[in-house]
Amino acid sequence: MSGPQVIAPRSGTAFPLKVGQVLTVTDVLGCQVADLLAFAAEDAREVVSNGRTFDYEETIRLTTGNRIWSNRSRVLLEIIEDTAGCHDFLLTPCSEATFRHFYPEKPVHRGCFGNLAEALAPYGVEPDAIPVAFNLFMNVPVSPGGRLEVLPPTSKAGDFIRLRAAQDCVIGLTACSAYASNGGTFKPIHYEISGQ
Repeated sequence: MSGPQVIAPRSGTAFPLKVGQVLTVTDVLGCQVADLLAFAAEDAREVVSNGRTFDYEETIRLTTGNRIWSNRSRVLLEIIEDTAGCHDFLLTPCSEATFRHFYPEKPVHRGCFGNLAEALAPYGVEPDAIPVAFNLFMNVPVSPGGRLEVLPPTSKAGDFIRLRAAQDCVIGLTACSAYASNGGTFKPIHYEISGQ
C-alpha cells in the first residue's frame, strides 16, 4: 500500500496489518471521528477489548505509550504517537438503532456498525462479533457523577494517531456517521500503513 488511503465520509474499510507495521490514522480536516477495531488475524474471535484495556492500562484516557489489549489478554496494538490526545473506548459503534434512538427526525443510516460489518465480513467477522470500538478523536467526557456526554472532537486538521501492530491483525476503520460525534458534519479520514 503506497501513500495515504482515503475513507470517504460515512463509510468504512478493513485491511490486514502485520506485526511491526505502523498504522497512521489522520483527521485530515479536523473534528471527525474514526471507529477502529482490531482482530487477531489467526482467529477473529480474538478482538480488542475495552474492559481488558482499561484494566491493564489503568486508565480510560488512552494516548501515546498505552496499549490496546484483546479479550484474550494479549496486546494487539501499541499507541506510539498521538497528536490529538482525546479518544473514546466507552461507546459502541453507531448503528441503525442508534439513529432511530438519538436522531428520530433524521434519515436512518447504517452507521459505523453497518460499515464495519460489511467491510469485515470477508475476514470471517460476523456482526454479533463486533465489540465496542476504539473511537479515534471522539470526545466523550465523563462527569464526576458518571454521566456521559458526546461533544464535538477537539482534534484539529492534520491531527493523527500512530499504532504499531503487536500481532498480525485485521483492522476495521471508519469515518464515523453519527451527527453528535462529529459536530454535525461528515468528513473523510486518511490512513497509511508503513514498515515491514
